[in-house]
Amino acid sequence: MPESSATPSAQSAESGPEPGSDPGTAARTVLGEADIARALTRIAHEIVERNKGAADLLLLGIPTRGVQLAHRLAERLTQIEPSFNGEYGTLDVTMYRDDLRRQPTRAVGQTVLPGSLDGTIDDKVVVLVDDVLFSGRTIRAALDALNDLGRPRVVQLAALVDRGHRELPIRADYVGKNLPTSRSERVKVRLSDADGGADSVVISGVTPDGGAR
Repeated sequence: MPESSATPSAQSAESGPEPGSDPGTAARTVLGEADIARALTRIAHEIVERNKGAADLLLLGIPTRGVQLAHRLAERLTQIEPSFNGEYGTLDVTMYRDDLRRQPTRAVGQTVLPGSLDGTIDDKVVVLVDDVLFSGRTIRAALDALNDLGRPRVVQLAALVDRGHRELPIRADYVGKNLPTSRSERVKVRLSDADGGADSVVISGVTPDGGAR
């Protein structure tokens, strides 16, 4: 079953140091705005092809940027499959994470399902959407959260970037770009509707806490 991993696509030129990073650490932009747009369009087509349409399809974005990505995928699916109603939801996994004892001050978000579902995901084709798939622990938490909402027919995972280093047997069904990284590197996804500025995926220096997604 998939986790927050995403598969990468095209590359762009190196950029300067990432804002807020160590000045001595170079940052590389590996996906630009056009790359991300193409990756999402491809993922939308793959979702329709694999599921033979969009019947009973439900996109659930994992905060934060997974929600914006789910929104964009929903727009593309509406263009590809006119029968798709364009709805998507948000799945908060905060209270299902396995690192709460180490980081007990995490803010709890909200799970929001489209109104047409009447609060149930039973017999739906659920596609979890996240920005970066790393250890797989965020996706494991998402699967536990889904368990409390109902029994979907099938659960799939779409990730914009899959950077490897899995700690659990989880993989993405749809990946924008597979991005080989070292554990000491940090992968940052920036989206205009969440962060302002242009969409990008940037790799920079050392992850401050070595934390896993």
